[in-house]
This record gives sequence, structure tokens and C-alpha cells, in this order.
Amino acid sequence: MMLGAVQFGLFAAGVVLFVPMGMAGWHLSRNKMLFFSCALFITLAVGVHLVPYFPSVTSFLSSSSSSSSSSSLVVNRNSCFPLLHQVAFDFQELGNNSERGSWKWIESENVVDCDFQKLTKTDTSDLLNGSWVVVAGDSQARLMVVSLLELLLGKNEMEVVKGDLFKRHSDYNMFVDEIGMKLDFIWAPYVSNLTDLMMGFKEKKSYPDVFVMGAGLWDMLHVNNASDYGVSLKSLKDSVVSLLPVSSTFGNEDRSETNVVPIRSPNLFWLGMPKLISSMLNTDEKKEKMSDVMCEAYSDELYRSKLLQQSGGPLFLLDIHSLSNNCGAHCTDDGMHYHGAVYEAAVHIMLNGLLIESNQKL
Repeated sequence: MMLGAVQFGLFAAGVVLFVPMGMAGWHLSRNKMLFFSCALFITLAVGVHLVPYFPSVTSFLSSSSSSSSSSSLVVNRNSCFPLLHQVAFDFQELGNNSERGSWKWIESENVVDCDFQKLTKTDTSDLLNGSWVVVAGDSQARLMVVSLLELLLGKNEMEVVKGDLFKRHSDYNMFVDEIGMKLDFIWAPYVSNLTDLMMGFKEKKSYPDVFVMGAGLWDMLHVNNASDYGVSLKSLKDSVVSLLPVSSTFGNEDRSETNVVPIRSPNLFWLGMPKLISSMLNTDEKKEKMSDVMCEAYSDELYRSKLLQQSGGPLFLLDIHSLSNNCGAHCTDDGMHYHGAVYEAAVHIMLNGLLIESNQKL
């Protein structure tokens, strides 16, 4: 509003200065020009002082000054989110069958404009300061936690806690004192476990600031029914929509409702399943049940459930399938669990997603 009034004042001053000069060029008498100048000055001065008392005029002035910046933010948000997964991997052999992997965003013009960044420990600490972060799921979620903690703690300090984190089929809790961040890993290999977790948050009336969840590998191996998996996903989606402050139009054919609350979905992430390489899976049962055909069926059910923001739902997909596929077969030893660079990239995609959503710049 202040900026609009200033612009209007400058315009008025310009009129007062240049209109009489133009009139002088038409050879009007000095008295007529002086009279007109005084009248014009008084009229515009009164107008400038009265503008704040007319909301419609003030609104117009302020909207004209802010429309370009707000439009830029919307374009940035809408155009940058789909580009977050444009990642390339580079691996160099170091001998003894070990590999060191690196990754980076592909340097296309659009990606460069989005200014994605690999966050440092300090940047990540500032972003997650005082937050409650929950990661729930299977072994893929556990590897995600490893990469996040390596970023926050450093690899040396991470080695101290890795033993507790990798206790078989167990939860893990940690409080990072330096930044007041609470981190919970919850072993939840089935979608129904995630739904129960959401209901538990409702009962306690307490929700995490960042919630990363994902399940499907255990379902594919032990249940092996894509349709049932889809039903479970829809149930999870309904529980998320009903419990969190998201738009009431999700799953509603009537789009005429006006009481729509801004979607909180960028703080909610779905950890996708990796690219499964059947020939490398370590048991015959896995090779049989976790085939390419079954993987595609499970993926179809995920999109059909409308759980993902990309298909109109509340959760943003951290596309481990895309990342692991880009990394390739040499990035995995068992066709299922990938090199740390894949999960490191996923962590930075998540963090940049949070930055985009909050309109922050480092």
C-alpha cells in the first residue's frame, strides 16, 4: 500500500511539472497557465491524501505493485517442483570393488533458474531448527534417515549411531541438541502401519513438521496383490486428508466449496520404491514375486490412489525409482538397496522442496 501511494505521488508530481510546461508551449498567457497549475496541484494533492481512505483505490495501487513479485513466486513454485528430480550420477572406481558416487542437478536452463542447492550442515541445521521430523517405512526409509543424519552430524559421528539405527525391524529416536530437532524413525513396512500411525497422531493431537513415509516392498513380497495395495493406499490418503489441514476438495467431485485451506503437502513426502533389478535379487521368491510386471502394477495403484501431490493428493513424491534408475545397476549389490548417493540426492530434493514451499533463499 505504501509503495502504491508513493508511485501515485510521483505520477502526480510529474503531471504538475510537465503539463504546465506543455501548455506554455501552446503560448497560453502566464496568468492562465499559473491558474491552471495551482488548480491542478491542489486537486492532485488532495487526491493523494484521500487515496488511503478509499479501499478500492488503495487495493488497486497495492496490487499493481505486488502482482509482479507474487506472480514470480507462483511461477517459481509451480515450475521448479517438477524439476527437482532432474539428477545425474557420476561414479568412479576406487579399487577393492568400492565406489564413491557423486550426483548433481542437470544443468539445463530451467534447472539453473530454479537455483537448487546442495545444502551444507549449517544450512540444513537452520532449515530444520526446532523441527520434529518423522520418517516411517521399510529399509528404504531407514537409508533415507542415514543420509539425513550424515548431513546433520557428519559421517564420523554417524558411525556411532548407525548400530542402533540398523537394529532389525526396530524404531529409532534421536534428539539433535544443537538445533533442537527431534527425529523419529518408525518401522512401518505396510501401508496399514502408516495409516495406524496417522491415527495415533490424531489421538495425541500432535503432528510432525516434516513427515516422510513410504511402503510397498514388503507388501509386494509377502502379499503380492496390487489391488489390495491400492485399497490400502486410498485408506491412507483418506486418513491424511481428514487429519491434516489440507484442502477439503481432495477426493470431492463438488469443486464449488469456498472454505479451502492451503495445502500443507510439501511438508508431507512419499518415499517411492526403488528400481528393482530382478536378476540381482538375492532369493528365488523375490525374483518371482517382485517382477517388472508386478512393480508396474504397484506403481499404477500408487498414482490411481491420488495419494501423491503429482496426481492431486497431499504427498510430494520423492521418486527413488527415478533416482535409482538414473544411477543404474552398478549402484546396487542386491537389486533393491542402492548406493548412499541415491538417498543423499533424495534428502536434498526434500530440503529444496521445503525451501521452495516456504519461499526461502539461502
